[in-house]
Amino acid sequence: MQVLGHVVEMIPYWMEQGHGKEVETMPDEPVQGKGKEEMDATQWHEVKKGDTLSKIAEKYYGDPGLYTTIFEANRDRLKDPNLIKIGQKLRIP
Repeated sequence: MQVLGHVVEMIPYWMEQGHGKEVETMPDEPVQGKGKEEMDATQWHEVKKGDTLSKIAEKYYGDPGLYTTIFEANRDRLKDPNLIKIGQKLRIP
């Protein structure tokens, strides 16, 4: 199954119920651990000089028009899609 250009692995119902392999869930935010930030399965992008949401969307999705996907996923940290800051960490769904 493809969703927004990402391959989504389908997990059999019996695995979701904890039968067979152990299933571990991960939070949507980076987790602090031993003084170093550990990342979960969500992709993160650290804004660099010259980045725009369109350029970031082009890099991850191959389509700069999908910048709104990144903006919506980061509404908690972005108020305007044209105002991103160097060093900001953005969730890439």
